[in-house]
Amino acid sequence: MKSKIYEGIHNEERGGMTPTANIIRDAWVLGLLPEDETCEGWTIQGIEALYDKVSAAWEPYGHLVSNLPPDLRERHARIYEAAVSQARAAGWNPELDEND
Repeated sequence: MKSKIYEGIHNEERGGMTPTANIIRDAWVLGLLPEDETCEGWTIQGIEALYDKVSAAWEPYGHLVSNLPPDLRERHARIYEAAVSQARAAGWNPELDEND
């Protein structure tokens, strides 16, 4: 069985506004990955392992941005504001339609 390969956060449809992209962005915020790591070429198993690490790293903060220390809260805002801006520029619309 051939493993599915992830296309990378910057190659995703919908401007990268997906649960997988959020895992990667959270890994950037929490210092688990450098911000230039797009995860392009990773197996789905690798992404799942990253999800487990991200989830564990969020636990001390109750999985809430408001509980992050100021430096991480600022990094979170910077990373997510840039992602939303880039996604909108790529045509992403946060309004759900019948297919979402």
